[in-house]
Amino acid sequence: MPFMKGPAPIRRTLKYLGAGNLMLKDQIKIFTINYNVTGKHHQGTRDFVFWYLPQIQYKNPHVQINTLKNMTPTPFIRCFYETGDEMLIDTFGRTKEEINEHLLQTVGKTKEVLAAETIAKEKKDNPANFGVGCERHCICEVPGQVPCPGTCPLPKQWRGKYKYNVVEN
Repeated sequence: MPFMKGPAPIRRTLKYLGAGNLMLKDQIKIFTINYNVTGKHHQGTRDFVFWYLPQIQYKNPHVQINTLKNMTPTPFIRCFYETGDEMLIDTFGRTKEEINEHLLQTVGKTKEVLAAETIAKEKKDNPANFGVGCERHCICEVPGQVPCPGTCPLPKQWRGKYKYNVVEN
């Protein structure tokens, strides 16, 4: 498989990408990470980009994410909001887990907001839903569907006992 080549190919699997827990707030439009490819103070940011950035990109398709390498003496993350404001997050000397936890607290959506969004995403008033608590009790109430055999008998050729065991009336 060609996608299983390179360093840590697990990062390109859907299971790994979907396991990310950082959903950025809706107001964030641009997310930039500045770091150097050398230096021990930049190691946590490099690891964060290697392990967590694909998950962030997968979970936040509406956010533009840029990595700027070898342009700064200290590593940092900058978030641009739709209002024009920006937030700087210092990542100097932090590990990848510390950076991820800090981002979850500062620019990530809370668990309550995520739970409310998943509930809102489930469409409750879908006309295709039927059963207890829905608009229709049975699919036979939908126009164009086969009626219930209790209210209107099915044609004999549709019933198994007439099809397989020829029963004379």
